[in-house]
Amino acid sequence: MTIKALILASTLTVAVPAVAQLAPPPPPAEAKTAAAPYVMAAGKSDLYEVNSSQVALEKSQNPRVRSFAAMLIKHHQKTTVATMKAAQRAGLTPMPPALDPGAVASIAELQTAAPADFDRLYLGQQIPAHQAALDLHRSYAADGDRSPLRTSARAATPIVKQHLTAATKLQHNIEMGPMKGM
Repeated sequence: MTIKALILASTLTVAVPAVAQLAPPPPPAEAKTAAAPYVMAAGKSDLYEVNSSQVALEKSQNPRVRSFAAMLIKHHQKTTVATMKAAQRAGLTPMPPALDPGAVASIAELQTAAPADFDRLYLGQQIPAHQAALDLHRSYAADGDRSPLRTSARAATPIVKQHLTAATKLQHNIEMGPMKGM
């Protein structure tokens, strides 16, 4: 390698951690079929989405990212209420959702992100978080042990799928940069 190539390579390896993304950890396997773990996992997922999106409303300068974040807050607050009501109909007494250490670390990463990196980092977290949530809801809807929660999971699935599609498109648009003439 030439000196220039070595300098470029070392610069790139230094720059990568600045935009590393800590997606919250996926839910435990038992949450895909057992009511209490499902309610806890769905609540944690929604709470992460709301809190991370509140950070996006504060930090993002991109109107499309801000609009996406506002939509996530509204939708995930509604899915939390629906899951809690379904849990009560299923005979559970759900605890209010709480973030796990992984989600707390993800949100902290967003709070400290450089402005130039924020949108990529935020969307880089949203995509795997929504993939995990989609898997959770689909799995519980198919194999869950309590009917009211299966119904709630089925209702949440298209919402989460819509969010995943929107996040993926938005990430692609941000990576492509502003298009001239549009």
